[in-house]
Amino acid sequence: MIQIDRRIFLHFDYILILLLIPIIAISYFLVNELHPALAHKQLLYYAAGAMAFLFFFLVPIRRLLWLIPFIYWSNVALLLSVYFIGVKKLGARRWLELPLVHFTIQPSEIMKIAFIMMLAYLIYQNPPDERRGYGWKEFTKFSIYILIPFVLIAREPDLGSALILLFVGYGVLFIIGVNYRIWVTIFVVLAISAPLIYAGLKPYQKKRISDFLSEKPSYHVEQSIIAIGSGGLTGQSKEGATQTHLKFLPIAVSDFIFSFYIERFGFWGGVVLIAFYAMLILYLLMMVLYMKSNYLIQSVAASLALLIFFYSAINIAMTLGYAPVVGLPLPLFSHGGTSFITFMILFGILENLLSFRHDPLHDSVSFHEE
Repeated sequence: MIQIDRRIFLHFDYILILLLIPIIAISYFLVNELHPALAHKQLLYYAAGAMAFLFFFLVPIRRLLWLIPFIYWSNVALLLSVYFIGVKKLGARRWLELPLVHFTIQPSEIMKIAFIMMLAYLIYQNPPDERRGYGWKEFTKFSIYILIPFVLIAREPDLGSALILLFVGYGVLFIIGVNYRIWVTIFVVLAISAPLIYAGLKPYQKKRISDFLSEKPSYHVEQSIIAIGSGGLTGQSKEGATQTHLKFLPIAVSDFIFSFYIERFGFWGGVVLIAFYAMLILYLLMMVLYMKSNYLIQSVAASLALLIFFYSAINIAMTLGYAPVVGLPLPLFSHGGTSFITFMILFGILENLLSFRHDPLHDSVSFHEE
């Protein structure tokens, strides 16, 4: 039975939770306005996310660090199994069907949690040199753990999710500390090999890029831009938001929910929403600076900040026509359960590491504590 010292609630980060509530509340308002049935379903996702948050908040993570490599490689095995027994939908093989219940899971979503925890585990076990950062040997080791899921997810194909993991992985290493010569070398190699990388893309991926670079946007993006433009400075009433309510705007509560939001609340509403995301990301990055001696917290907080930044930046840029349409949700805002629960698990893990950092019952018995 888990014993809970009441003192842990002194270290619980309530500000972090308060920064999440407005984003979730606005999302529910929009989904309920357009599809009340989906809003009821969204409440179930919120309940599942809250339970997942509570579970990972209470689990003694520091005592179970030895399990992280096993969880990581188990998820790699799941990604590999997708190629042999995966369910194919819309030209992509990304799902596994559970026997008997006919319920599908997406291993790439589960991998996000395992990936972030594995990265934190490796940094915790092998901290960087405070002056020079990581050298080539350590960087190569980290790269293996970053590139394996990247390659497997990209081949499903799900290049959007794969690139997010790639950016988050190397972004965390940049924040924690890698020798600057390594970054210069990588930049030069990427610049030289860019034509080869483009040549290796699948035809539909090249089409997305060509559609993005062409003067005329795709139908989805065109309708999104019209919805955003009709919002003006202060937005439209429910009856006036015809672009969304007359179903011209596709996937209005998921991929293009930002366009729906701007049509309803206008430019100033968009500024407010982006400000909420900016405060959340900056708060997580401040946590990285504050927790100098705790690499577990630093790594998870940096990963969450980068994950939210890349997801939100790409999604918003996509709706404005400044990025290819890749089907990435707006974090904690787009309708759907998998992404929401994934983020709530990660926030639960972060709150656990923060709250129990001085609790001996949750300290690791197998590893040193910072």
